[in-house]
Amino acid sequence: MTFIIPLLLGFITAFIGIIPPGLINMTAAKVNLKEGKKNALWFVVGAVLIIFCQVYLAILSARIIDQRPDVVILLREIGFGIFAILTVYFLWIAKEPKKKKNKIKNNSKKSRFFLGMLLSALNFFPIPYYVFVSVTLASYKLFLFENHFISIFVTGSVLGSFTVFYCYIAFFQKIEQKTDYILKNMNIIIGSITGIISIITLFNIIRYYFA
Repeated sequence: MTFIIPLLLGFITAFIGIIPPGLINMTAAKVNLKEGKKNALWFVVGAVLIIFCQVYLAILSARIIDQRPDVVILLREIGFGIFAILTVYFLWIAKEPKKKKNKIKNNSKKSRFFLGMLLSALNFFPIPYYVFVSVTLASYKLFLFENHFISIFVTGSVLGSFTVFYCYIAFFQKIEQKTDYILKNMNIIIGSITGIISIITLFNIIRYYFA
């Protein structure tokens, strides 16, 4: 049971964070279409390797932050402000994203592996995302900053990331029309998600000061 909980938490956290169409998963799908599944999988392995390091770094940082309740509440307040601004931006200001056609040349497995590492390293989103998630889960007693728990959680995150990437590789042609729909409505989707997070964060801040 102690093994399953952090594994599932890591898997679900990664799945939610990576499932929206983005640079890495869409590139993996394009590589598969142009160069085949082997090159696409090498690309994914490179990306996942960096994600592993990012998640570990994020949680180690979160463990330090979690020992300071004042810092935790400060992060919540900052997070609320950021997510509130993002909600307003995506729902009322941002323009509809346009679909871009990426030209991908044939390359070796080694070059695809390093391309995956590069694109993943340029994506800084996982670090604040996993810091926020782990600290939030810890506040609800669902996350333990213990070495074995962290290791299993990171393993779950890696498995979740790989699963999403593999789904994009395997089923991209079938879901391409749906991804077009998602891209057209991406601002509403992101704005709704950040809005929900803002409300939850605000509730936690109010409860902290007035409970």
